[in-house]
Amino acid sequence: MKKMILLTALVFLLTACAPSNSEKVAPENTPQPGEIPEIATSPPQATFIRPGDEPGTYWITNTSSAVPLYTQILQPTNTDGSPSPALILIPGGTGAIDRNKAQRLADAGFTVIFFDPDGRGQSPGMEDYNGTIHQDGLASVVRAVAALPEVDETRLGMVSFSYGVTMASGALARHPDLPILFYIDWEGPVNRFYTTVGCTGNTVRIEWQPCDDNEWWAEREALTFISDLQIPYQRLQSEKDHVQPTNNHAIEIVNAAVAGGVPWVRLNDYPPNQTYDIDNQPAMYAEGESRDTEALIARHALEIFEILK
Repeated sequence: MKKMILLTALVFLLTACAPSNSEKVAPENTPQPGEIPEIATSPPQATFIRPGDEPGTYWITNTSSAVPLYTQILQPTNTDGSPSPALILIPGGTGAIDRNKAQRLADAGFTVIFFDPDGRGQSPGMEDYNGTIHQDGLASVVRAVAALPEVDETRLGMVSFSYGVTMASGALARHPDLPILFYIDWEGPVNRFYTTVGCTGNTVRIEWQPCDDNEWWAEREALTFISDLQIPYQRLQSEKDHVQPTNNHAIEIVNAAVAGGVPWVRLNDYPPNQTYDIDNQPAMYAEGESRDTEALIARHALEIFEILK
């Protein structure tokens, strides 16, 4: 009961403090159509720039690195023009979001936001492997898109895929004022051991730092951040993880979130706010059930939006 009261109060504060769509004002100082933004000489406030040849795309400045981040927004096709619930997607590995994945979620009725972090895709800068620079970039993107008229900032959720759990959890923990209502984590590796699959040093063609480099990993472990979340957390896990040989990491992060007092925590469709015995784990989603990842995410996102009404 106490957790539900806390959750209700949290939702009230987030929605009451947010400006209406009619109050949103686009930033100034946009370049001419086709002009590519340059990296700022000092970290400015987050600004976005619309290239003339790509409607629905923006350059949003990472206020930590001053790097312009290439950002895309897809609108649902089955909309009546009213604001739709929005999801911001965080890519797995050190890649970018597949536009087809984003489109499938847009087709399910969401406004979908995704971006290239520093040093990836069309964004300049240096790869940060989801450390604090990438986390600050994500925070910059959230704040910027929340001010856009096509995004309903009162209904904005976050979804991460795989290693995206590190960027997402770090941004949410370190920037608790972000207008995010909930966080969905799909099969994220929760610490250095799982990220490197046993500290092997080279996994999925990514050259990770050695596991004994504590300073480097201090920025890049979701278990470090998860207990500081102040919003609902949903973990999605199939019976056969897409990388790990076991599902221990799912149990560890759910247990840590519950123990840390996150206001609402759920594993798959199980009752919220319960912990699990790592040696006697519950059944996870069957492979056939979890194969359509976007449909699974869409179902859970709609359920949580409904809970938070």
